[in-house]
Amino acid sequence: MTGGVPGDATIEIPYSIAAALPTLSVMDITNEISREVAASGCKDGIAYIHAPHELSLVRVQERETGFFEDLERLLERVVPPGARSRERLVAMLLGPRAEQVPVAGGELCLGQWQRILLFSLDAEHRNDWSLTLVGA
Repeated sequence: MTGGVPGDATIEIPYSIAAALPTLSVMDITNEISREVAASGCKDGIAYIHAPHELSLVRVQERETGFFEDLERLLERVVPPGARSRERLVAMLLGPRAEQVPVAGGELCLGQWQRILLFSLDAEHRNDWSLTLVGA
């Protein structure tokens, strides 16, 4: 907990729900990843963030509600709800379950509005991910 003004406190939430839609759940895990990178002592390198569950994936994206709603509508048109093995087909369309983020000076190199998001394609709120750091 940190305070800027006496009596004023800020609490960092380790992760938060970015979107909870009927067929899509998105968790913002940026703060957790940043803390892990800082604690690792890695100053320069690459952070590989992976979602181990077959119906989850990690993406670097702006955290914008309209994007999540648009994505869900697009996926519903491409693979309609109720389609056999829908979640697996959507996972295949969205690509690999991992992202790579450069690390410089012990911090993630993300754009001003970029966040690391964990997508669950079956609307379950999962917070399981793995981090591999390569560098010095």
